[in-house]
Amino acid sequence: MQLLQVYRCLCDETRLRILNLLLDGPLCVCHLVAVLELDQPKISRHLKSLRDSAAVETKRCFNWTIYRLAENPSAVLENNLKCLQDLRGEEAVFQADLKRREEVVNDLAACGEGQLPQQIRDLCLTAKCDC
Repeated sequence: MQLLQVYRCLCDETRLRILNLLLDGPLCVCHLVAVLELDQPKISRHLKSLRDSAAVETKRCFNWTIYRLAENPSAVLENNLKCLQDLRGEEAVFQADLKRREEVVNDLAACGEGQLPQQIRDLCLTAKCDC
């Protein structure tokens, strides 16, 4: 990934918030919507930008699209993600997002049988899925 591509990717608050959330593991679009409290089309546009910049990867599992940080990011992106991780405790919006993420993940873990396919729960909770 080129230097300018990385910084274009990182120059938006919503994209930084998404990356902040994905530092703790993969999430489905619907969970990002719930955490960020933004509409799905807006989240999807930002996710497309992150995907086009090779910052995130997707996995389809049934009707869900699960997003996670790229497994092999460029050195520039990797260094910036480390910086984001080091500094995320200093931004109130990042802290609030992480708290909300924990609530959403706990709700996901508590989902009863039949409400959500086990593969989706496993993927979002452990980053593993056999879809």
